[in-house]
Amino acid sequence: MESYDKLWRLRQTTPEMTQIMNNTILTLDLGTTTGWALRPQNGQIAHGFVSFKSQRFEGGGMRFLRFKHWLAEIKTMTGEINAVYFEEVRRHVGVDAAHVYGGLMATLTTWCEHHRIPYQGVPVGTIKKHATGKGNAGKAEVIAAMQALGHPVTDDNEADALAILHWAIDTQGENE
Repeated sequence: MESYDKLWRLRQTTPEMTQIMNNTILTLDLGTTTGWALRPQNGQIAHGFVSFKSQRFEGGGMRFLRFKHWLAEIKTMTGEINAVYFEEVRRHVGVDAAHVYGGLMATLTTWCEHHRIPYQGVPVGTIKKHATGKGNAGKAEVIAAMQALGHPVTDDNEADALAILHWAIDTQGENE
């Protein structure tokens, strides 16, 4: 199987930007390009994005199988995941995007259930309002808000995953 090192970029914040935490949190912006952010028990936030674009000559379920393997790799690297938060999308621009999101969400929730990891969807407007002060903020505004917090992001999916992480830390008791 292809190495995931080629598929995702790992970026880490500096240690002084974080504090020691008890829970390992994974946050995801599900899509063909999935943004992710991870705050392990040592408190050092890592973030990036990974592509689950269908490959030529692959069956329709392969992207979801690769996503499941990627989740397993993240869990193996961290040792434990205590909570998963993901962007809960209620309206999609296209049918294909809706199908991809639905498949990734089904894979994620099944995987979380299997591993007994609590998970929660977070509405898009809630994430944007927490990150920027506006529930209808654009992609560039969310990127700018995450850059203002010291995260070197350029991808909107990665910025959304970081925004979800900061929302969870600030509002869900994940700072303890």
